[in-house]
Amino acid sequence: MTTYTNPVLNADWSDPDVIRVGDDFYLTASSFGRVPGLPLLHSRNLVDWTLVGHALDRLEPAAAFAVPRHDCGVWAPALRHHADRFWIFWGDPDHGVYQVNAPAIRGPWTRPHLVKAGRGLIDPCPLWDEETGEAYLVHAWARSRSGVKNRLTGHRMRPDGTGLLDEGKVIVDGDRIPGWFTLEGPKLYRHDGWFWILAPAGGVETGWQGAFRSRDFFGPYEERVVLEQKDTDVNGPHQGGWVRTAVGEDWFLHFQQRGAYGRVVHLQPMRWDAAGWPVLGDDGAPVASYRRPALPPQVPAAPATDDDFPGGRYGRQWQWTANPREGWATQHSGDGLRLTCVRSADAHDLRRLPNVLTQRLPGLPGAVEVDLRLDSEEPGARAGLAVLGDAYCWIGLQRGADGAVHLVHRFAETVADAERDAAHARPAPQGRVRLRIDLGAGARCRFSYDLGEGPRPSGQVFAATPWRWVGALLGLFALAPAGPGPAGTAAFTRFRITTAP
Repeated sequence: MTTYTNPVLNADWSDPDVIRVGDDFYLTASSFGRVPGLPLLHSRNLVDWTLVGHALDRLEPAAAFAVPRHDCGVWAPALRHHADRFWIFWGDPDHGVYQVNAPAIRGPWTRPHLVKAGRGLIDPCPLWDEETGEAYLVHAWARSRSGVKNRLTGHRMRPDGTGLLDEGKVIVDGDRIPGWFTLEGPKLYRHDGWFWILAPAGGVETGWQGAFRSRDFFGPYEERVVLEQKDTDVNGPHQGGWVRTAVGEDWFLHFQQRGAYGRVVHLQPMRWDAAGWPVLGDDGAPVASYRRPALPPQVPAAPATDDDFPGGRYGRQWQWTANPREGWATQHSGDGLRLTCVRSADAHDLRRLPNVLTQRLPGLPGAVEVDLRLDSEEPGARAGLAVLGDAYCWIGLQRGADGAVHLVHRFAETVADAERDAAHARPAPQGRVRLRIDLGAGARCRFSYDLGEGPRPSGQVFAATPWRWVGALLGLFALAPAGPGPAGTAAFTRFRITTAP
């Protein structure tokens, strides 16, 4: 195959940043309040990507993320390689700018270090200037926390990345540029004697990608729009990162907001015009397909989705909705995921629970299947498969007060404080079921089940919804009402996602 088709990552890999080290390309993305955070992806050709790990085992401060904070946490990380180490900087809008670093992409990664404390500090990006030996940091602002937006602030940074050397200066003020608003997501580079900032503006669904250049880090900067929707169906297009291959080709990876699917990732060709400005895509418009980068062939690949849970362990594609606690999943000698039915007073609302194990909703139509066995004898214990967002819907098993197990299907609207039945309960005498969600266009989800008598549809079609910044998630969970003592477990086996070609 000599061409590729966008998006190259068709799921919610929000705010991507990319680097090359030798012949390898690495990408990270926002993970918000999910744990582990800071996903790490690898490719040899910029088109086919695999998930190789995470840089953040737990979110800090730990107490703040003991419960779900779906739209908080890790915003818009920047990935860099300097002094034989990998570095990731990110902004937590409620706490400040953090960084972690490691000698290799798979770690070990340091614990998060707070580089600059403060509210509303987002989208940081470092630069170690090899020409001068200076180190710099640029970041944007979240008005929801700071009252400030549409500007970029620059600092001199300690070369070891542990702190900043000044109070900072506004180096790009979007309010002074006619027509520009919501300037954010800066990525900082040095090229051809210029300091470059690639940054989007105009909002994630309707904006454009800008380029800024200056001979001095602190400005003044001149600007140009280098990528915008034009007559394509790629709305945004929003922030990303520039990377150069070993043979000198330039490419740009950015995201497109797609509602419940989250922020999918596109790959754009990049060149430089006669005046020294970058030109992205097809003369500034996103490409739907294009010739592949001039890189060695790679076996087609994508981040893993399926899981047999060998030994009770779940794959890298799974994340909890808050910092996990010991005992939520049990390791054992066979296959299958054994989740503890965690007792909770919030068992009526999955959005409030930290012990939901999630992965991204695929961006293509397809189907999700998993087998479930409810082993808990606790009345009220339940387990199931969910589509989780600002509204949610799940199907699974629940044990009644009489000890019988029933197939149940429930949902909660965006503004609802508690869930309701989506279909009538029916007996599940063996305490086992195969659960299925058919994913249609527009993230419309049709739920069904098989109790051993063949598949049966359940309830009405459910339209998945995102949170404010996060796409909808697939989730597995096991719960029990509040009370004393252990409540038993539920077992999930053979998790599968199939998507249309």
